[in-house]
Amino acid sequence: MNTEKTSKNAAYTGLFAAVAASSCCIPPVIALIAGVGGGASALSWMEPLRPYLIGLAVLAIGYAWYSYLRTKKVDDCCEVDAKPKWYQTKGFLIGITLFAAVSISFPYYAHIFYPNTTNKEVVVVSEANVETLNFDIEGMTCNGCAAHVENEVNKLSGIISVTASYDNENATVTFDKSKTTEEDIVKAINGTGYKVINKVKDGQ
Repeated sequence: MNTEKTSKNAAYTGLFAAVAASSCCIPPVIALIAGVGGGASALSWMEPLRPYLIGLAVLAIGYAWYSYLRTKKVDDCCEVDAKPKWYQTKGFLIGITLFAAVSISFPYYAHIFYPNTTNKEVVVVSEANVETLNFDIEGMTCNGCAAHVENEVNKLSGIISVTASYDNENATVTFDKSKTTEEDIVKAINGTGYKVINKVKDGQ
């Protein structure tokens, strides 16, 4: 296999690995944009592979740059005038590198795609109807997943506040029992593609 083809394959491998490294976090945002909920966690099984995929992306793109710079040095010495193919250009490699960086860092800014609900106003008729529950959730793999859960639960009537945590694998929901039920909340969370595995009242 010649150097040009190897360099191109390395660049594409790096790009694929970079996208795959965040594939566990991309579906929730796509689900939000598309207006659907189910299946958001379909690729959550790839999350443990993220460090290895990032390493592969860095090595592959690094090799592509090494091949480009080595070939350019040889061409400069020999004064080759042939126009390089598009995948041999510096612009192509810069584009691949930037796209890979954006893909790898996606889990850290995925939450910006979700609407801000911190200023949500809910009229509570009776404090006796207010209840707080903690839901243990299976399948969340990043802060984007947690934001997805918060977004879906907040669509329910009577939700006063909801805070989901990827680190703690749970969501704390305060709601008006006269307007929504535990079952409605569980259904909303499960509808995202993640799964409620336990629920307890706050303070228990």
